[in-house]
Amino acid sequence: HVQLVESGGGSVQAGGSLRLSCATSAITYSMYCMGWFRQAPGEEREGVAAIDSFGSTNYADSVKGRFTISKDNAKNTLYLQMNSLKPEDTAMYYCAAKIPCWYSEYNYWGQGTQVTVS
Repeated sequence: HVQLVESGGGSVQAGGSLRLSCATSAITYSMYCMGWFRQAPGEEREGVAAIDSFGSTNYADSVKGRFTISKDNAKNTLYLQMNSLKPEDTAMYYCAAKIPCWYSEYNYWGQGTQVTVS
C-alpha cells in the first residue's frame, strides 16, 4: 500500500510563491505516474500537473509558466513549485499516484493541503 502525505500549503498574497511537497512510501513498481490536483469549494477537482517515470511533465493551461512539478526519487518526494500565485489558485491541493502508469485512474491519494491566495 502506498501512502502519500502532502505538506507546504498555507496562505500567501497574490504574486507570491509556495512549494508543496508530497512524501511517499517507497514505490517498488518502476513505471508509475504522479500528479497534483486541486479542488476549490463548490468546484470539481481538476488536474494541475503530472509527471511520469521518465520525467516527462504536463500542465493545465491555467498554471503553465507558473507552476513546476518535479520529483526526487532518492527522497521519495514529489514537489509542486507555485510562483506568481493568483487568488483563483486557492484550493485544496492533492498529490496522487497512478501505479502502474497505464491505469486509467489515479489509485493512490494524499489527504490534501490547503493553499489560500489573497
